Amino acid sequence: MNIGAAAQASGLPAKTIRYYEEIGLVAPARTANGYRDFGRDEVERLRFLAQARSLGFSLEECRRLVGLYSDDGRASREVREVAQGHLDTVRARIAELRGLEATLEGLIARCPGDDSPRQHTARGHRLKRSGPGRSRFRGPQPQGGARDRPAPAP
Repeated sequence: MNIGAAAQASGLPAKTIRYYEEIGLVAPARTANGYRDFGRDEVERLRFLAQARSLGFSLEECRRLVGLYSDDGRASREVREVAQGHLDTVRARIAELRGLEATLEGLIARCPGDDSPRQHTARGHRLKRSGPGRSRFRGPQPQGGARDRPAPAP
């Protein structure tokens, strides 16, 4: 099957398939006229790569997984080690996302949600629309600062 058919069968763009070939993740046969000829095994490998990449595995992890996937004598310990390392990374990302979730929930709880120009951050400080020479963040201001002085007379 040609690269277009392999792309359709695997769900990967032809450009990605060419790249995977360039870096050695797939090696389709070549016809007499030089066209790529993808067989059932190559298409399965492409599907495997697509799934691994969609789950967040890096190209180097994919290379290792493809090697293990292709090796019928592979030790399941190696597959488990790669998957466990990835699971640890996923769990760390989930913890970071939970922290972000809590921050956003605090922002939403403190934000009036009306048409006023000031919005409140999760820390209770205000964000103000910026203009020339104005900062967007307005945290606690020191007493007697420039904001407390009257504007000069015209």
